Amino acid sequence: MNLRYGKPTFVVYLLILLVSGGLYAQTDQKALEQKRNDLIKEINDIQQLLNKQGTEEKSLVTEMRDIKRKISVREQLNRVTNQQINLLSSKIKENRKSIAKLTEDLEVLKKNYAKSIKQSYKNRSQQNRLMFILSSESFKQAYKRMEYMRQYRNHIKKQGQTIQQKTQELNDLNVSLLAQVKEKEKLIQENRDVRNKLESEKQEQQQLIAQIQKKEKTYKAQLKDKQSEADRLEQEIDRLIKEAIAASNAKAGKANSTTFALTPEEKMIASSFEANKGKLIWPVERGVVSLGYGTYTDPVYPTIEQYNSGVNIATEEGATARAVFEGEVLNIMINNGKANVYIKHGNYITTYCNLAKLYVKKGDKVTRKQSLGVIFTNKHTGKTELKFLLYRNQTKQNPELWVYKM
Repeated sequence: MNLRYGKPTFVVYLLILLVSGGLYAQTDQKALEQKRNDLIKEINDIQQLLNKQGTEEKSLVTEMRDIKRKISVREQLNRVTNQQINLLSSKIKENRKSIAKLTEDLEVLKKNYAKSIKQSYKNRSQQNRLMFILSSESFKQAYKRMEYMRQYRNHIKKQGQTIQQKTQELNDLNVSLLAQVKEKEKLIQENRDVRNKLESEKQEQQQLIAQIQKKEKTYKAQLKDKQSEADRLEQEIDRLIKEAIAASNAKAGKANSTTFALTPEEKMIASSFEANKGKLIWPVERGVVSLGYGTYTDPVYPTIEQYNSGVNIATEEGATARAVFEGEVLNIMINNGKANVYIKHGNYITTYCNLAKLYVKKGDKVTRKQSLGVIFTNKHTGKTELKFLLYRNQTKQNPELWVYKM
């Protein structure tokens, strides 16, 4: 039985693979185009938001971070565009094969159609048709001859329709092929421009590295100051969360714990917050990540590592921070004239740092997208940057995994 049905089964599987392969190719092309558009938008945002320069120079550390970010995004764009070009090349090759096959089929159809028309022309007279029927040996044979003539006319008609259909398919494929060739040429030119800009930015990075190496002490001091500032913020958050957990457990009459004692309402908010992982809105309406979450090796001095417990987001002057989810303002801390807002979402806490002006106070209930305050703009560098952090109880979370397309 297996031998008998082996070949047809294989053919069916092959057809399924070919059809699904075409669908996957279309899906991949759309996904790559969307990714490419996202990267181009991010590059434009970087140009507008990261490259702002005030009356004084940025710190060397900030300059290095910004150019590293630009290079990283442009390298991604280069890879995505190359993938698009490769997919288009495959599609163009397939279309050319299809055009060759359709052209061949069309020629055969036209030849057969010409023969049919020629034969029909020979038998065109009414008298010939009538004699053909009347010369039948029986009524049954006459009926069959009449049916044959009807089927022959339908056959010729269908041949003509098939030729029209195949001709249209061929025209559509030719139009599609021309569009794909133009799109490929456009992508190749754009990718050439991307590589030129990438090379220019890498040269700029090398020049900056040379400049930093001449000012090694200044650069390392700036690195140390930034890490100390980040460490102080982390310690403040740890202390605040521990105090809030202790207060919630005391209110609930529970023993000391490292997690929040939640009310039924808070459990619902926490569950809803968790269900939105990867779908939370950005804490700013428009921005670009200037420094991501996690541990970083310094590009100039690889032995030096830095850790960022949240994400830094560059935005435009006058921009406001907004709540990524409904919750309650747990606390507000002010350091050096800048405020940090802590919002509790059940057992989750989101933190919005570097605010110059506040729109909320401790204990306020906030809704998703609600403005919390205006983000501070450094008048020397012209840079407006929000630091955003996320915790589950006392455990740090990577905001890039929670916020949509961060």
